Amino acid sequence: MKEKIKKIMEIKGETRGVVFKTDEEFILREKGEEGLKKIEKELKKFGYPIKYKEITNMAYYPVGLRILSLLAIKKVFDSSEEEIRKMGADAPKISLIIRFFMQYFLSLRKTLKEVSKMWRKHYTIGELIVAESNEEKKFIILRLKGFNLHPIVCFYLAGYFSTVLKMIVKKSVLCQETKCFFRGDKYHEYLFKW
Repeated sequence: MKEKIKKIMEIKGETRGVVFKTDEEFILREKGEEGLKKIEKELKKFGYPIKYKEITNMAYYPVGLRILSLLAIKKVFDSSEEEIRKMGADAPKISLIIRFFMQYFLSLRKTLKEVSKMWRKHYTIGELIVAESNEEKKFIILRLKGFNLHPIVCFYLAGYFSTVLKMIVKKSVLCQETKCFFRGDKYHEYLFKW
């Protein structure tokens, strides 16, 4: 396990602290203070302690910590892929960055033009683009390149992206990761239908 953690922490790139704050909020609501203490204890065992309450929303942190936070949550609470996806789906409701963007880009067309910028507000690595969209047929394909962190992040992002889109179209959104780096593809691709 130590070797895996070392490799995770060697991944280049940074993420904003807001991703940890959304984890914290989710844990506190679902598992309470005791649950948060368990996660922090697990991260300490990993050799990379995180004190969620000390994280600053807009500060940058190593992207490897993002993975470790999710892995600790999965391990401590024996979370399924669906539970990690649910956690991701909850995050945009909490994220200050997303709430800020939603104030200004309420239409689908405007939001799709800003997808790459929104991504860059969260991460210093990876490129998120709209590969295809059709409002009439009610689908969007997002492509994420250069963001090959860990499979657990794929489930989290599927939930996250679905909620952002749901906030815009005001309808239930189905999401399927149709391409994945960890299944041998060159990039991640998510298909959304509503």
